Amino acid sequence: MQREEFIQQLWLDYMHTHPDLGALRLWPLNAPAEYLTLVTLNHGPFSANALGVKLAHMGYRSAGHYAMADKGLLIYLLAPSDHGSWLVLAELQLGTLSKLPREALSGLVSKSHPEDCKGHNLLCRGRPWPMPSWALYQQLQAAHPLAAWLSVMGPRLHHAGFDCAALGSPLETLDTQLTTSGMPSIESQQNGVFPVSSLLHHRFYPSMSQKIAFSNGDEHRLCLGGLALTQKRLDDDHERIAEMLLPYHTRCEMA
Repeated sequence: MQREEFIQQLWLDYMHTHPDLGALRLWPLNAPAEYLTLVTLNHGPFSANALGVKLAHMGYRSAGHYAMADKGLLIYLLAPSDHGSWLVLAELQLGTLSKLPREALSGLVSKSHPEDCKGHNLLCRGRPWPMPSWALYQQLQAAHPLAAWLSVMGPRLHHAGFDCAALGSPLETLDTQLTTSGMPSIESQQNGVFPVSSLLHHRFYPSMSQKIAFSNGDEHRLCLGGLALTQKRLDDDHERIAEMLLPYHTRCEMA
């Protein structure tokens, strides 16, 4: 698979999962995201090491490898060979979960169909394991919100982040337009996966909640991702926004 095809499949899956985001017309449809935040877990073919080999074949190079111990995450920053969207691959470490939720999530993942664990499109083909029960989802939500998110979504694009400068409008203007469109932001440097550096102005917009059918047939409304807007605080900084995302005080760089 070529990188362009991979990004297209990621984006189509993202729009299918979040139709409210696909309906937005606040900036050109062909405006590229500055970065794409993907969430996975350290299990078999879904691990960052296994996925990294496939992403390297598409032209992505490692630009950073960070441990966020307080979040139970390893973060891999991957840069494309052109000026396209960077990837922020967040890998949940199952070992950081307590025994019961760890075994519950591992048991769910182990039921993946072998054919859904192959190929280059593991991040854009949907959840490869059965849908959890509502009770299991609640158990995982109490243990770690990303464990619950993964149980429903599978390894996937969590949110796209846009650079306001590239969109041609200041953050305040776009924030007002999104709020008017029914998508108010979370007023913090959080995006549901990791905290964001204070070097950036940042807003995260959760997608509208939607009905999700769980394994026993009961339905519940959940918000499963969103989009982010970012703007540099210092205009003379030449780094890409993706390189500035993680706060220095929360990350531990790994060799």
